[in-house]
Amino acid sequence: MKILITGTSQGIGKAIAEKFLQENHKVIGIDRQEAGIKHRSYTHYRLDIREYDRLPDIPGIQILINNAGTQNEADIDINLKALIHMTEKYGIQAQIRSILNIGSASGHTGSEFPEYCASKGGVLAYTKNVAMRVAGFGATCNSLDPGGVLTTLNECVMNDKSLWAQIMEETPLKKWAEPEEIAEWAYFLTVTNTFCTGQNIIVDGGESINRRFIWKD
Repeated sequence: MKILITGTSQGIGKAIAEKFLQENHKVIGIDRQEAGIKHRSYTHYRLDIREYDRLPDIPGIQILINNAGTQNEADIDINLKALIHMTEKYGIQAQIRSILNIGSASGHTGSEFPEYCASKGGVLAYTKNVAMRVAGFGATCNSLDPGGVLTTLNECVMNDKSLWAQIMEETPLKKWAEPEEIAEWAYFLTVTNTFCTGQNIIVDGGESINRRFIWKD
């Protein structure tokens, strides 16, 4: 299948792209950084998804995964507005099979930076709106809402022993997810799944049960 994924240069987005490539799909990535993947079935567009006039015409997208996001830097513009624009351009069309929005457990709990929580909360509501509209194509739309994931963006707390100990106290499973584990969820929700739609799936090791956000000052 033909897969479009945003934010593929590192972290969760890269792991998701690599999972689809391993399963012999054709993957197109959009990221404002250089490609972090070299594969014969991977095509990379280097651009900021907020630059709507530069977005390429890519017909026939079957799976759209809106992964690109940020913290404390134009959260609403990137995490929500650009995600909406990407979906309206590439996802609302007859060949679409599945749309997956990468949200956040914080969109459910509010336990993080104000604009970040607001942006991810908007993603949860928009997911339900899109699910109703693509159902006519026989397609699904869900959000995958992780808690802590072991990526370079989170190293400021991962490498702080005191903060990490506090975070683990708030996480019942006493661990964070690897990006590859989130990628497995993404693959399941977009390829294996054909019936679950309009849902916001929290994958956070139980962190949202406690709802106490810990971060570096």
